[in-house]
Amino acid sequence: MKKRVLIGFGTRPEAIKMAPLVKVMQQSADFDSIVLTTGQHKEMLRQVLEVFGIIPDYEIELIRKSPDLAELTTALIEIADRVIVEASPDVVCVQGDTTTTFALSLVAFYHKIKVVHLEAGLRTDSKFSPFPEEINRRLTSTLADLHLAPTPISAANLIREGVDEAKIVITGNTVIDALLSVVNGGFPFETEIVPKILSGKREFVLVTMHRREAWGEPMVMVSKAIGELAKTFKDLDFVLPLHPNQLVQEAMRSGVSGLDNVIITEPVPYGDFCRLMNGAKMVITDSGGIQEEAPSLGKPVLVARDTTERPEAVMAGTAKLVGTQPSQIVAEASRLLSDPQYFRSIAQIANPFGDGSAALRSLMAIGYLFGMALKPADFVADSLRDSKVLAS
Repeated sequence: MKKRVLIGFGTRPEAIKMAPLVKVMQQSADFDSIVLTTGQHKEMLRQVLEVFGIIPDYEIELIRKSPDLAELTTALIEIADRVIVEASPDVVCVQGDTTTTFALSLVAFYHKIKVVHLEAGLRTDSKFSPFPEEINRRLTSTLADLHLAPTPISAANLIREGVDEAKIVITGNTVIDALLSVVNGGFPFETEIVPKILSGKREFVLVTMHRREAWGEPMVMVSKAIGELAKTFKDLDFVLPLHPNQLVQEAMRSGVSGLDNVIITEPVPYGDFCRLMNGAKMVITDSGGIQEEAPSLGKPVLVARDTTERPEAVMAGTAKLVGTQPSQIVAEASRLLSDPQYFRSIAQIANPFGDGSAALRSLMAIGYLFGMALKPADFVADSLRDSKVLAS
């Protein structure tokens, strides 16, 4: 009898990283996938589902009166309990570090159902950075029965915290699976602005900011840095797809108003965003996922945060941790943009996060959890540049 796997997610990053697992599980003879979306990022979530052709079995309309985290957590626990009781899964699979992930894991535990944690073991060792993600993923780790760590460093974090090594499989990150399938998939554009930017003759820098801990002054400082760079490098465009949150909108517009070479857009659908990233010269971001994706496309990344749970990128040299102070962002970006040899030395480094087969390893690991398969061999990041595929 097939095992019933409830795959739950609520945000755009979760959907991107879960989609490859959903697709390989739908082709499996051993599992029935049950997809739950909680609507934590409702509109952006639907865009991703459409790209991958995924129709949720449960699509919950999350009603929020405020951005309060206690209210969000309570609502998600109620959703998780209702769906888990009705779906009666053998295992619940969650991803990463969102409030949806923590709520589903907790309710699965209450019902004595196994929990699989995709992208397990990321740590900053700072309680409030990122907030609330660091605690969400730590709490999920205490509840998980199988930890799908994307890298050896993530696995080492779990072992250090007392997790049994037999319950850890290093899979690589499914975000690379998703990225490569979309960049090279020949999908039609969903926006007018992205093909217009890509068809132009001007090179551009892609900038994204959204994290809660950066709201306010930190984000204002990043915007100021982008403004300074735009004034210095007038032959480049700076493309800013802005998160819909009003606080993000106000902060990121504050330092770039009136600059002709700063292009501000609405949030870009996932497929178009992947091709926008592929066309960019470099990326400035506070996104965790982009730190993983951009190196697969040969794009240097400046991480506008003080800490990162993805030290592999910094250690490998594909990403630079630059914080939110304008002076540091401007200095590092200027070096990359004005020193071709330095730029190439970073762009040519192998991606430490994946090779495009993480979803298949994850599926095999879930089979291992149920005694249906041997434990799969761990992902090893060695000659990944050979497997990198760049779209034209």
